[in-house]
Amino acid sequence: MVKLNFGLLSELSQSVYSANHKQCILNADKFPGEPLLVLVVQVHNRPEYLKLLIRSLEKAAEVHSFLLIFSHDYFSEEINAIVQRITFCKVLQIYFPFSTQLYPTEFPGQDPRDCPRDTPKDEAQKTGCLNAEHPDSYGHYREASITQTKHHWWWKMHFVWERVQAMQGYSGFVIFLEEDNYILPDFFHFYKSMLEFRKNSCSDCDMLALGNHNSLVDFTTLSNKVMTTGWMSTKHNIGMAISKEVYYKLMGCSNAFCTYDDYNWDWTLQHLSGTCIIKPLKVLVAQGSRVLHTGDCGLHQKENCRPEWALQRVEEALQTAKDGLFPPSLVLKGAEVVEHKAHMKNGGWGDVRDHILCNNYVKRL
Repeated sequence: MVKLNFGLLSELSQSVYSANHKQCILNADKFPGEPLLVLVVQVHNRPEYLKLLIRSLEKAAEVHSFLLIFSHDYFSEEINAIVQRITFCKVLQIYFPFSTQLYPTEFPGQDPRDCPRDTPKDEAQKTGCLNAEHPDSYGHYREASITQTKHHWWWKMHFVWERVQAMQGYSGFVIFLEEDNYILPDFFHFYKSMLEFRKNSCSDCDMLALGNHNSLVDFTTLSNKVMTTGWMSTKHNIGMAISKEVYYKLMGCSNAFCTYDDYNWDWTLQHLSGTCIIKPLKVLVAQGSRVLHTGDCGLHQKENCRPEWALQRVEEALQTAKDGLFPPSLVLKGAEVVEHKAHMKNGGWGDVRDHILCNNYVKRL
């Protein structure tokens, strides 16, 4: 079992590197053999929502055949304890080693010598703050708390496919979730149905999206429906499944990902689809979502964080949806044109230090 050392910052940092090296798999004796599905959960610091996700996983059919990988960028005894209480499948915890928690007063955290976000460039150059030459496209300077999610996402993508020993020999898709997601009981059944559908009817589908942002509206009608379309940030970033082939396509575009001035990993991915990745990414999408979003508060929302309300909403929705679970086969509802979808970049990612660190994940670690 992973024990992080919460003494000195240097000790915490050392224990993070050690844990990533040792890769202790919880419940490995209880569940021998190769996993049939790998789920990767990006975790920050919302323990109550994380508990809801774990509760949903425990109720998922055939969960004993999963490998759950929790990727943390905030380190606490509380969050570790929540994850380490899982007994129903194999679990691995990995830790983002460039977390702002480990670098509170220096890059990639917020260095006191950094330029304040809204300082005009000419003023910044006069004061000589560290990153005066590199505001974003909108004239703003970096904020460490904003850049961390994209860093963590890219590091995690690389670490999972290249460094996790338990992944060697795994040939399936990896499904990416976040701590405020909640999966439906037929999640694995639906994943297998999507694989079958892809094999027979959509061999050029690059990715799967097991979720959408429509909650469970008309779920019983839509439960067995899928559609194909081009990958879009606002629609297909929940319950996203990618294969090793697509991972390699992404890594071939590391520099484009790492230098594109948008602090969101998903908008950056949409930008790559049809530019650096020449053939736009085609996604097979569940019309009846198998992943729900419980988080009332993300990066931009701090008020109304009430996980108990979220649980009540989910349980009520599941009650109405239960007759649509475990459909015997899937039906194509529509096929949209797959093309590059341009958008206005959001900025927040103009600092060359971010570009260099982000590019380094592929080269080392």
